[in-house]
Amino acid sequence: MKKILIAFVVILAFQTGCTKLDTELYDKILPVDYVADPVLKMSPIYSPMREFLDGGCYWFAQELTADAMCAPTRANDWDDGGKWRVLHTHTWDNQTETVNSMWSRFFNGTVEANKFLEEMAAYDPAPEIEQGIAKGKILRAYYYYLLIDNYKDVPYQTVYTGAEVTPYRNFRKDIFEKIVKDVEESAKILPLSITTKTGVTKGMAYSLLAKLYINAEVYTGTPQWAKAEQACDSVISLGAYELEADPMKPFVTENANSKENIFIIPYNKDTYKGFNLHMRTLHYNSNLTFDMTVGPWNGFAAMESFYNSYESTDKRIASFLVGQQYTSEGAEIIDVGAENTKLVFTPNIPALQMDATYTLPQIRMSGVRAVKFEVEMGASDNLSNQFPLFRYADILLMKAECVIRQGGNGDEWINPLRLRAGVAEFSGANLTDLLAERGREMFFEAHRRQDLIRFGKFNEAWWEKPASSSDRNTFPVPQWAIDSNPNLASPPVAISK
Repeated sequence: MKKILIAFVVILAFQTGCTKLDTELYDKILPVDYVADPVLKMSPIYSPMREFLDGGCYWFAQELTADAMCAPTRANDWDDGGKWRVLHTHTWDNQTETVNSMWSRFFNGTVEANKFLEEMAAYDPAPEIEQGIAKGKILRAYYYYLLIDNYKDVPYQTVYTGAEVTPYRNFRKDIFEKIVKDVEESAKILPLSITTKTGVTKGMAYSLLAKLYINAEVYTGTPQWAKAEQACDSVISLGAYELEADPMKPFVTENANSKENIFIIPYNKDTYKGFNLHMRTLHYNSNLTFDMTVGPWNGFAAMESFYNSYESTDKRIASFLVGQQYTSEGAEIIDVGAENTKLVFTPNIPALQMDATYTLPQIRMSGVRAVKFEVEMGASDNLSNQFPLFRYADILLMKAECVIRQGGNGDEWINPLRLRAGVAEFSGANLTDLLAERGREMFFEAHRRQDLIRFGKFNEAWWEKPASSSDRNTFPVPQWAIDSNPNLASPPVAISK
C-alpha cells in the first residue's frame, strides 16, 4: 500500500494563511487528457511552489532574514507574536511558523515527485516517458536543493511505495551528490526546444545545476567554481534567454513570456492565487495610488542602508515607493490615521519595533515600499505577475562570481546589467562589489539569504540585528515533525546504498 511519509506531510494542520490548491496545470494538459498523455500529469509536483510567497513562507525565510527587507512592528500592527522579528534578529526556533511551513511544502514536492516517477515506471519505454521521468527527477532534485539549503541534513527518499514512515536524516553532502547526479543525467534527456517557462526545460535544469555547484562549498565543504561556471555556460549557450532592455520589464504584470525569465511560478489573480506581497508592503492608503479594490496592510519595507546602496540614476530604484504619495489622479494622499498628515514614505525606519513612543507618521509611514513587481491599476489582493525562480540576469551574475573566484575578471558579465540600469560600468569588480550588485539586481526575488551565506556575511550585525552564530545558516527541524517522527532528532546517517 502506498504511504506518504507522515513525518513529512502532516500538512493540513500547518497551512496557516493558505489557499486551497487547485488542479491548474503547468504543462497545459487538461485532466481528461491524462490517460492519453500520462507524462504530463505533473501538476501536483509543482503545486507546493504556489505557496512560496505566502503560506509556504519560503519568500519570508529568504528575504526577512537578510539585510534588505524587514517587517517592522507598527504599534499594534505586524507584531503577530513576534514571528517577523525573530526572522530579522535570527532568533527563530523549531516552532516558528516559517520553519514549520517550508518543511512541509518542500517535502510534499518530493513525495509527489516520487509518486509520479513510480507511475511513469509502469509504462512501456518511450521517448515521452523517458523525458517525463527526467523532468520528475529534476523537480525532485529542486525540492531537495531547497531542503538542504534551508535545513541542511534531511531525510532523503526516492520511493513512494514502501517509503520509510520514520526515516532518519541524511548528510547534506550525500544528498548534494545524489541530486547533482540526477540533474546532470536528466538534463541530457530533455529536448533542446524550450516551449515553457513554467515547466522543466534544459534552461531550468542547468540553472538548478548552477545554483547547486555555486553553493557547493556551503553544502559540502569543497568549492566547485569551475563546475558552477560550466553550468552557467550551459544556460548561456542555449541562446534562449537574454536581458530585457528595461530592468523592470521581467516584473511587469504581463511577464509570462519575458525573454529573461527561465523558470517561473505562474500566478493569476483569479485562477492561481498566491502572489500578495504587494499587500504586505503597501500602505493602507496606497489603494488610492493604484485604484485597488482592497486596502493593503502597511507592513514590509526596505532597510535604509540597502535602499541607499542604489545610485540616484539607477533605473532599478523604480522598485521602490519613496517620498510624497499621490492618488492615481495626481492628488496628494493624506493619511487620516496619522492625524491628517501627508503620506510620505521615508527611508529611515526608527526601530524594528515601533511602539507608542514614536509619532504616528513614523509608525505608519517609515520605510520605502517595494513595487519591483508591477502593481497594475485596479489590482486586487492577488497579482497576476509571474514570479521568476530562475532568471538570466542571475546566471550572468553567477558566471561573473565564478570567474572572479577563480582569479579572473568578471566585469564583462556584470556590466551589461549595470549599463541597462544606467550606472557606470565596473572596472575590476571584486567579490564585495559583486555581492552588492547581486543585492541591487536580485532584490525581492528570494535570493538574499543564500547569497549572504555563500559570501560569509549572513551572521554579521546590521540594523536592529546583532551578530549571529553560524548555526543560524540553516533552520531547525520543526518540532511538529519531530513529534511525528522522533528519529528526526537523531544525528544524520549516510544514505543507504
